[in-house]
Amino acid sequence: MKAMRIFNVLWIVMFLFAACTPAAAPTSAPTAAPTSAPTAAQTSKLPDLGGKEVKVAVENAYPPFNFIDKKTNQGAGWDFDAWTEICKLINCKPVMTEAAWEGIFEAAAAGQYDVVADGVTINDERKKTVAFSDPYLKYGQVILVRADETRFTDAKSLAALTEAFASAQLGTTNEAKAIEIVGEARVKSFDTFDGSVLALMSKDVDAVIMDQPAALGYMAANKGKLKIVGELLTSEALGFVFKQGSDLIAPVNAALAELKANGTLDKLYQKWFVDWVPVP
Repeated sequence: MKAMRIFNVLWIVMFLFAACTPAAAPTSAPTAAPTSAPTAAQTSKLPDLGGKEVKVAVENAYPPFNFIDKKTNQGAGWDFDAWTEICKLINCKPVMTEAAWEGIFEAAAAGQYDVVADGVTINDERKKTVAFSDPYLKYGQVILVRADETRFTDAKSLAALTEAFASAQLGTTNEAKAIEIVGEARVKSFDTFDGSVLALMSKDVDAVIMDQPAALGYMAANKGKLKIVGELLTSEALGFVFKQGSDLIAPVNAALAELKANGTLDKLYQKWFVDWVPVP
């Protein structure tokens, strides 16, 4: 954040000789029918899904992973680019589908979506309901605050400031961490990360607990208005979510391994978490 191997095909040509008989008159070789250019999957050891459509659930409200681009009014972000690259390698077509976070795991478990791509933390509790790909990004949770915040500088001082409220998205590991830091009575949870950040900027809460990549995305989208305080609160990994037993897991893991090896995941990280400048 293995290089593709090309099959070596060995053709064995058998020459038959007839003794004491004249050679047959030469004939023209048949012309092979034109074929379309091979896909990456066909020219490598990667699985080939045969152009299958893959329904990928995203919120479109979690920049820089996924959001609605104000210039085009279309979905964009790391998830969109990553799934474009994955499907190039294993010959599939991503159908990006907007979905609410609430109930997204249950919907994936029921097969409503083929995969959820929404910056989802891999943990044992979720594995009881759904399956995960291999990790594609390691990260930590952070405390996002307004740029002028001086009353606290880390989790300990946030907890000590009894009049301060924290916020997070409902049903996330961020919400669990916020409750751990300040207690349930001082946590205001919202259906979307946008709701938490808007509450922070309007001074309805004093801090938002969220994943570092998303926090950096919101800081980029609100230049000079937000900052991160303290150290990383956790060390976690993100993965794609599937129905348990899904036959997509192995092909996607193979594609992720290739994207890591060939540098594509590093380029996407640079594009979306370092260089990305959102349209105001």
